[in-house]
Amino acid sequence: MAEGELSGKTAIVTGGGRGLGRAMALGLLRAGANVVITAARTLQEIETVENEGVKIGDAGVLRKFVADVTREEDCRLVVSETMREFGSVHILVNNAGRGMRYVSEKFFDTPTKFWQTDPAVWRMIIDTNVNGPFLMAREVAPHMLKQGWGRIINISMNHETMRRAGFSPYGPSKAALESETIIWAQDLAGTGVTVNSLLPGGATDTGMVPSEVSRARLLDPNIMVPPLLWLASESAGQVTGRRFAANLWDSSLPPEQAAEKARSAAGWMVPAP
Repeated sequence: MAEGELSGKTAIVTGGGRGLGRAMALGLLRAGANVVITAARTLQEIETVENEGVKIGDAGVLRKFVADVTREEDCRLVVSETMREFGSVHILVNNAGRGMRYVSEKFFDTPTKFWQTDPAVWRMIIDTNVNGPFLMAREVAPHMLKQGWGRIINISMNHETMRRAGFSPYGPSKAALESETIIWAQDLAGTGVTVNSLLPGGATDTGMVPSEVSRARLLDPNIMVPPLLWLASESAGQVTGRRFAANLWDSSLPPEQAAEKARSAAGWMVPAP
């Protein structure tokens, strides 16, 4: 994507304080978009990203909010403030999520049986990973429909991880998010608003991974940026209800060919017209 191709567009990235969210927010900013990032609790993280954004020359504007996507009023506030400042919202990246570290710090090596999981933790993960994207998409959809243009991108994970022993409720939550992606894409068909899912394609160097795991074996969060920018662009206007693996994206190819390669591992998707 050419630098500045998203100039004039406004994006919201939930969970934008670190890891995948930070990488995607800064990537959108470099592409010229105005970017609003959220974090549920930690102001310091999103302040750090905001300071990084200031150093990016000829970029869009970056704003931050402490907002919990499980709270309807927080989601409404983020979208209303985005509309107030920028006049529109074009791109929503549903990245905020809670992972297996809330169940057990040893989840990589010692699976937790589902009946051993604290019900409060189960509800928290499901609430963030399933209900959060719904509440955010519910707030932005009317604005996107009115302007006849929008991109909703849900951050997912490998199907293998969804079925991995001991990975509930994280696995089921992302399976639900993929179902949401397909259904919303059909609900919005023909409106100019697309809905797709994007996943790293493997374990990634984020706060969801225990510190003792070797970083050398993890993917760089920045692999998400090239496919994200394409999905957010005019070029992907006819692509909806699809699933893309960032580690399969080949930036040496033209974007449409890179997208086809990254889509080759897709499982669930809306049937092609």
